[in-house]
Amino acid sequence: MLRIGVDVGGTNTDGVLIDVTRLREPCRGVVAHYKSASTPDVSTGIENAVREVLNLAAVPPSQVSSVSIGTTAFINAVLERDARRLTKVAVIRLCGPYTRQCPPFIDFPNRLRALTEGHVGYVDGGFEIDGREILPLDERQVIEQCAIIKEKSLKNIVLCGIFSPLDSQGKHEATAKTIIERELGPSVSVVCSRDVGQVGLLERENASILNASILTFAQRTIRGFQKAMRALNLACPLFLTQNDGTLTTAASAARLPIRTFASGPTNSMRGAAFLSGLDEHRAAQERKSTIVVDVGGTTTDVGVLLPSGFPRQAASFIEVGGVRTNFAMADVQSIALGGGSIVRTVQTERGMRVTVGPESVGHNITRDAMVFGGRALTASDLIVASGRADIGDKTKVSDVSKEVVALSTQRIKRLLEGTIDKMKTSPEDITVLLVGGGSIIAPDELAGVKEIIRPPFFSVANAVGAAMAKVAGEIDTIEFLAGRNIHTVVESIKEKAIKKAIASGAEPSMTKVVEVINLPVQYVTNEATRIIVKAAGDLCPHNIAHLDDASLSDTNGDAYSQEGEKILENGSATEDAASLDSEIDIDTYRPTVLPNKTWKISELDLEWIAEGCGVLGTGGGGSPYPPYLMARQALRDGKDIIVVDPDYTPKTDVFIRCSFMGSPSVSSERLQGGQEIPSSARALMQYLGIDDFTGAISEEIGGGNGIQPMIVAAEMGKAVLDSDLMGRAYPNMYQTLPGAYDIPHGLWPCAISDGVGNTLVLPKARNAKAVEDILRVVTTEMGSKSGVSMAPLDTQTCVKYGVPYSVSQAWRIGRAIALCRKHNNLKSVPKAILELQNGVCLFVGKIVDVEREVRKGFTWGKVTIVPLQEEEEEEDAGSPTPSFALPVRPDNRLIIPFQNENLYAYVESANGEKKAHVTVPDLITVLDSQNGAALGTPDYRYGLRVTVIALAGHPSWTATPEGLACGGPEAFGLKDVPFVPIGTYKDPVSVIKQYGA
Repeated sequence: MLRIGVDVGGTNTDGVLIDVTRLREPCRGVVAHYKSASTPDVSTGIENAVREVLNLAAVPPSQVSSVSIGTTAFINAVLERDARRLTKVAVIRLCGPYTRQCPPFIDFPNRLRALTEGHVGYVDGGFEIDGREILPLDERQVIEQCAIIKEKSLKNIVLCGIFSPLDSQGKHEATAKTIIERELGPSVSVVCSRDVGQVGLLERENASILNASILTFAQRTIRGFQKAMRALNLACPLFLTQNDGTLTTAASAARLPIRTFASGPTNSMRGAAFLSGLDEHRAAQERKSTIVVDVGGTTTDVGVLLPSGFPRQAASFIEVGGVRTNFAMADVQSIALGGGSIVRTVQTERGMRVTVGPESVGHNITRDAMVFGGRALTASDLIVASGRADIGDKTKVSDVSKEVVALSTQRIKRLLEGTIDKMKTSPEDITVLLVGGGSIIAPDELAGVKEIIRPPFFSVANAVGAAMAKVAGEIDTIEFLAGRNIHTVVESIKEKAIKKAIASGAEPSMTKVVEVINLPVQYVTNEATRIIVKAAGDLCPHNIAHLDDASLSDTNGDAYSQEGEKILENGSATEDAASLDSEIDIDTYRPTVLPNKTWKISELDLEWIAEGCGVLGTGGGGSPYPPYLMARQALRDGKDIIVVDPDYTPKTDVFIRCSFMGSPSVSSERLQGGQEIPSSARALMQYLGIDDFTGAISEEIGGGNGIQPMIVAAEMGKAVLDSDLMGRAYPNMYQTLPGAYDIPHGLWPCAISDGVGNTLVLPKARNAKAVEDILRVVTTEMGSKSGVSMAPLDTQTCVKYGVPYSVSQAWRIGRAIALCRKHNNLKSVPKAILELQNGVCLFVGKIVDVEREVRKGFTWGKVTIVPLQEEEEEEDAGSPTPSFALPVRPDNRLIIPFQNENLYAYVESANGEKKAHVTVPDLITVLDSQNGAALGTPDYRYGLRVTVIALAGHPSWTATPEGLACGGPEAFGLKDVPFVPIGTYKDPVSVIKQYGA
């Protein structure tokens, strides 16, 4: 049985022919391979590569059982924002009253949005996390949307329902698709979001929009592939490789092209493992992961191959063309290092300094590299000069000094070691598979690597991976385990995954479960658990539909017959130029303080406040990103966000208290509709007999809840008080200053609402913990998310039992980080933050271990950080440890236990001695050293370079028995951890006072 694999890269199109009956031979079944230049029309390059491997092997086309292709054509259309290949999309959300504050396309870059946004509509539908309908699907509403879409002449449509991945029976999206196809006819293409991504509505919808926008182009392109196969007399099935290392039919790829976006690196990983003999059976026996390093002409891709034989998937979301998505994609780190990387030298006071990359001669290496007669000194030239490779004419690099060769080799080694280390999941040495045409530049030994394997045919590993890809079936669902046996539940899901893989074309006898993931859902009381099971097996081509798929009949000519020169649409050429002209100089930017001494928030202000809320969240509080988008949308809709200074506000003015309660898993899916907090506030005000209020204040400035008052105030035409009631984030509802001091109306009466007619007022509770327990149970019944309003407070009380000017402080922290980024001075981020609030820089290092478990609805765990070794420091890191950091020995480890938020930090020495340096209520924040952003506890993972800072907490927390009892170490059961203030609290400076003078 013969298989052909093709991988289309930016420089070359590689082809291989593999005889699967010879896999155990040293050649691993590779009969022929060929590397041809990629062509503007992808099909021509593919046709050339396939023709050559057939000729080299002297094999008739009739003996080929399948052709598998990996291509970047579809993702390039998005990245290049190519108006020839992107079409406008209609989006219909099945959401009832929810999600309207975060509409479709909200976070698309302007130009991409102009190319893709065609229509947005909302209809009843959607599910709660437990499978209950929010509202039944309304056919009449769907038909009304069809009439609008028809009038706009749109052909590509996305359906996105709340928690649609859990709709296994197809009650909503699938039913709505049937209605649309009935109303609009066969000429429309309808994409159901549940077929594209997993839980996370905005990211799944974004991925579905990108998929729908390239559908027409994808169908033309795949018809071009089929035409090329017919030209070569190949009558076998055609497959495309997917992002997760599996195959899909041509017809399926034409429906879901987004699943092929990033198949290139995945093909390389799978091909490397196959060629090295590290197939999934052996890897699974050893229970070890393997790192694959693919060195090309310009870049190096580094990925992790799991014991299952499949690539490790990227984090919860990834960006494609500036758009956050959550479809499956391999976790790959890319660096600007390749065989064509240009080498430069410069003399400094400390001697010669050598850089390798980021510039590269790329596919012109045979013209521009010195060994080929060119004038550019490249990484490949240095390897030839060192005697480690024999390509081109080595006499042309004979005058390259040994010092340059040594320094360059050292630089290449450090770049590879640093990237490999970031991809590891533990400090243990790991096996590395080295592939790619540029892999000759890699050294024979690397720190942290126990073995380097250079497999045969390494230069075409990507095409081999395409040829030998497997077929998979995956089930991703949320189950409620209360009263059920988890093993029984998982076994049932395993059976479904295996059946799905076989239905997709896997050989039944070779199909097995390769991955099981169990993720308990936080902040719920019904033992909700997300379970993901993947099964995979070898391809059985005879079980797959034939090449001539009716839905892809070649009725419109080849893939490029309708495309002209690359064009921009709707004046996009001038749009980007105009945006550059209007860029704000953040060095001189001044916020808008109105004559009445109020602060009118701009989009830039909002961005900085959200960044600062992340820092003040101390690892918890939820991501500020979705609330930031909603607040920004309110500004773009013409609404105002006005912040008032407590000193300029009457003491008796009333402010409602705003926050959301619930599970982050629900918050990422059931986006707020705008009525949750207002509904609870109105019910509570009616109960209390309050007619009106001045504005809103946040319970906690840390995390996403720090932005919520701005959204509510913008929608209701009210103001935001420059204060909050916590100064940070805490996991429990009662851990606010009004709760800590047990003031009247501190925690009760209160109200919660789900925004769809269910509102509860709690007049009184036995104690503070009872408020948490009661609201948590009711919130679970409301779908594990509710808008909460505690009793309104007047300005005087907000100041006395709150943290004044915390909004200003968040703004200043965000501004400080932005300035460091602008001036490429990320090492100064902690110092810039510590100029705003007293504290210390505790530690600079990398994460080497993370432990997590969900108990009683909270995520408990700890993160371990070790100092960076000298060779791990970034180039030009230069300066010694900053004076504002605590002294740290090379063998010290910083350990931070957390309960959603970071609780305390202690240094453990090599002899086991432990010394606590900071505890709650002081703030402990972990920053990403590479961009200065705050990391949430869910973001902690091995290899991340981090900087840990501690900031002084407000004295209402740190200097009183009430504050310490509610928010100090003992409140979290840490009776043996004493609280010692990290510094004296520095009162934040009011933005209004400074810029309104």
